[in-house]
Amino acid sequence: MSVPNEPTFRQSVDLMFNRAVALMDLPPGLEQKIRVCNATYTVRFGVRLRGQIQTFTGYRSVHSEHMEPVKGGIRYAISVNQDEVEALAALMTYKCALVEAPFGGSKGGLCINPREYEPHELELITRRFAYELAKRDLINPSQNVPAPDMGTGEREMAWIADQYARMNTTDINARACVTGKPLNAGGISGRVEATGRGVQYALQEFFRYEEDKTKAGLEGKLDGKRIIVQGLGNVGYHAAKFLSEEDGAIITGVIEHDGGLFNESGLDVDAVRTWIVNHGGVKGYPNATFVTEGAKLLEQECDVLIPAALEGVINLTNADRVKAPLIIEAANGPITAGADEILRKKGCVIIPDMYANAGGVTVSYFEWVKNLSHIRFGRMQRRQEEARHQLVIDELERLDRYLGDAWSMTPEFKTKYLRGADELELVRSGLDDTMRIAYQSMREVWHARDDIEDLRTAAYLVSINKVAASYQAKGL
Repeated sequence: MSVPNEPTFRQSVDLMFNRAVALMDLPPGLEQKIRVCNATYTVRFGVRLRGQIQTFTGYRSVHSEHMEPVKGGIRYAISVNQDEVEALAALMTYKCALVEAPFGGSKGGLCINPREYEPHELELITRRFAYELAKRDLINPSQNVPAPDMGTGEREMAWIADQYARMNTTDINARACVTGKPLNAGGISGRVEATGRGVQYALQEFFRYEEDKTKAGLEGKLDGKRIIVQGLGNVGYHAAKFLSEEDGAIITGVIEHDGGLFNESGLDVDAVRTWIVNHGGVKGYPNATFVTEGAKLLEQECDVLIPAALEGVINLTNADRVKAPLIIEAANGPITAGADEILRKKGCVIIPDMYANAGGVTVSYFEWVKNLSHIRFGRMQRRQEEARHQLVIDELERLDRYLGDAWSMTPEFKTKYLRGADELELVRSGLDDTMRIAYQSMREVWHARDDIEDLRTAAYLVSINKVAASYQAKGL
């Protein structure tokens, strides 16, 4: 979405980078080294479909190799272009640095509308794209590891992994060439929900600090907070589901491509999602008010706004009418640089995309480690954990018998305490820890310096410092 006088997504990332480095003391030349994309590969390949050869254009951009492999999703969208891919690759560098995932930043894209093709056609296209990238080491477990993004998912990742394995039959780590795979193809429990789960953990951490809530004019816990979600795809759906079911938040609005739904007393997230899957949109959903111009709901009063779909949805045309005191960017770049300034002046607190949607790359990191170690998490220690817990339970049961009616174990305590952590619990625990530590590193900078007014600048500062330290340690 572009608006007159509005910087492009690429320019927005550059503007925010500039704002951060102006507050830093980087050696001459290092700033430029961190800013620029190292390489972008453009591929044009033909696939025989429907009786003729169709030519497709794809990209893979590598922003920074201060750590390898480089990491970043592959998106399938008609809007994909080199500028967008390079901006997203830069964001990946900063995102990985912020959450301490040991990767450089990369991004890929294929200029295609996946809805226009049958699954078998998409497989042919994906495998050919993967072949073109893999033969140039732009897919490789130790050099470049893609993941799903807009328009792609587990299915496409499984095709890419299989294509790489066919080309590298003796690579024992072939499965680690891509993350976001299905469980039966080397994936990890909790990867599909990861980005949405990360948004939930980010909000939970924000609400732990009175000082931060005060800046947004909020108080109390997430329980009862009114939330509007733009985009009920994978990220938006999981974020909305977890926040409503586990934290007691009320999802009052949902915005989709064909309009929006609003219900002051709250929407049933699963019911809305099912309706979208069956009907291709939200129109006609019975238990809410339908708003033809969904974007108007971005301006509706709420406590938290979660843009979870496209870039630039909050821009110079509507930023001054956005009423939410707290916005968490579940999508990449949903707020333009111009809108960011307007919102900051209004006192709106923005939890930036670089941090807020890092759940995906964090759990991708766990999947990559799992693939390289060739063993699922929890397999070695789970039963040993249960055996140790059993010793405590045996003692408590002995005490129970000894004290008679004076004391007894709480019902369900035994079952809950005895169960050792499985892969999903360990993944969620690792993600929660990652999101907490990354938020703390941002807020520390945010509150420690008077010249830093917002979390986005703080996030850039923290991540650029880490990238700079990596380059300096390498002797650059």
